[in-house]
Amino acid sequence: MDLTTNGPRTDRRALLAASVTVVLWASAFVSIRASAEHFHPGVLALGRLLTASIVLGFVFLLKGGTLPDRRAWPGILASGVLWFGVYMVALNWGEQQVDAGTAAMVVNIGPVVIALLGGWLLKEGFPPLLIAGMGVSFLGAAVVGWSMSGHGASSVTGVLLCLLAAVTYAGGVVAQKPALRYASPLQVTTFGCFVGTVACLPFSGLMLEELPKAPWSATLNLIYLGVFPTALAFSTWAYALARTSAGKLGATTYAVPAVVVLISWVWLAEVPGRMTLLGGVICLVGVAVSRLPGRREAAPEGPEGTTGAAQRPGKERTPSGTASD
Repeated sequence: MDLTTNGPRTDRRALLAASVTVVLWASAFVSIRASAEHFHPGVLALGRLLTASIVLGFVFLLKGGTLPDRRAWPGILASGVLWFGVYMVALNWGEQQVDAGTAAMVVNIGPVVIALLGGWLLKEGFPPLLIAGMGVSFLGAAVVGWSMSGHGASSVTGVLLCLLAAVTYAGGVVAQKPALRYASPLQVTTFGCFVGTVACLPFSGLMLEELPKAPWSATLNLIYLGVFPTALAFSTWAYALARTSAGKLGATTYAVPAVVVLISWVWLAEVPGRMTLLGGVICLVGVAVSRLPGRREAAPEGPEGTTGAAQRPGKERTPSGTASD
């Protein structure tokens, strides 16, 4: 990537990367549902992470990657354990105990937590348009969730697991942002995935028992989850996160419920109801509002298009970081 690119152009590239992430993460919900009955939540997470680690490790070696700067490791370790590890297990487990609509509503607390933590810990502030857009999108996500739910009693444990997934997802994103100051998106994603894989190794024995018994379709879905929604989507996410605020990028994930509806419509022939479609449209409107530039964003932010990018004295980039950009 040309680091002399002006701010607005770089932001468009970040938005494109975020769009790839949203579509692939949305497809993951459909794929998880197809595999969940054949795998324990921890096994599904470990298999997904192992697959992603192999793909990312191969790409990293192909690009001649080196170890991240030591200053990036706290963020890599935290995001690896929280986001790649705990989040995936908690989400898989929670979705087995509550309906998809309830899970979607609870997990969508995540972007709100990201905005709050980003404004407080990362000093990103609380832009009015971001807050307004998130409010609109959360309303849309609630409409989608309500319309897709079975309206039955939900497991308290399942709701708490989805809440844990939302909080660890938000914590992982906020921890990842500072790491991207000292390491490339490829480095942060690859080593974060390695850390998450190690965190899920206690499920390896169970995985050896379940894999031989699972149908090929479930195993292929697991591989798909590792290659696309994890290896590729987490990489495009890190690329976008390095070039925009955590709060604004987190708000884009409110488009996921709308995309899930479309994918289910095309892939599973599940025709959405009017309320579901309305909720999806509201989600997309909220995302659009959150992406509108505020007054302070009128001028380019820096040569890399990220907040404070021009004020990073002593920032070190490894050869692999340049290649991955």
